Amino acid sequence: MYDKIERDKYYHIFNQANGMIDIFKESRNYPFFIDKMEKHLAPVCDILAFCLMKNHFHMVIKTKDIEESLISRAFANLFIGYAKAFNKTYNRSGSLFKKPFKRKLIESESYLKNVILYVHCNPVKDGFVDNIISYPWSSYNEILDDAITFVDREFVLELFEDSNNFVATHQHYQSNVSFSPTFE
Repeated sequence: MYDKIERDKYYHIFNQANGMIDIFKESRNYPFFIDKMEKHLAPVCDILAFCLMKNHFHMVIKTKDIEESLISRAFANLFIGYAKAFNKTYNRSGSLFKKPFKRKLIESESYLKNVILYVHCNPVKDGFVDNIISYPWSSYNEILDDAITFVDREFVLELFEDSNNFVATHQHYQSNVSFSPTFE
């Protein structure tokens, strides 16, 4: 049983495709999903971190203090919208994502920081890159960049005290990726 999505709470959201197929088959799929994420989720939650991998994704969010049905509907619209486009493009049918999508309530600041570290360092853990700075499909670089983003950069940097500590903490964490956190 997964936690219900409630308003004004922090969550680790993650999911993968049915049958462990790749949900991002081509590089163009990643920005398409990110655009859909911004369109559907930004109105109902603050996005603190994300990472899109070939066959799964992770997000760290804080739901806004709004009607819970609106939050649930936004996630449904994201997943259904992406699945419809994916199925049309790759001539497939049926559900793309496992249901229900996985979510874990985050109830402490320490846990929140660890989940953000885990999400950003996932490409290193899974052997896609040696350094998270090289991975283009996560919010890590967006948080450090000055470009406009829907990611709540200010909150995340404040959570880690500043950008220098954000980078140092991530470097330490990625060098210890053999550590298996208990939240997944």
